[in-house]
Amino acid sequence: MKQSPLTTGIFYLILGGFFTYLAIEDVNTGGFGFFTYLLILLATMDIGSGIRLIFMHMRLKNGKKK
Repeated sequence: MKQSPLTTGIFYLILGGFFTYLAIEDVNTGGFGFFTYLLILLATMDIGSGIRLIFMHMRLKNGKKK
């Protein structure tokens, strides 16, 4: 079964939000460290991918209307 870019994009946005939350909690408990920077990197990549996939869904949806 083929997944919609919208579903995958929303999943990536949720995952990016979760990694952001973990990074904030890690900074509050122990300050900045390697693990915090790793979480920030993962959150950035996931949020960027999620936004890109949602825009791809919108472009595909607009292309089918024409």
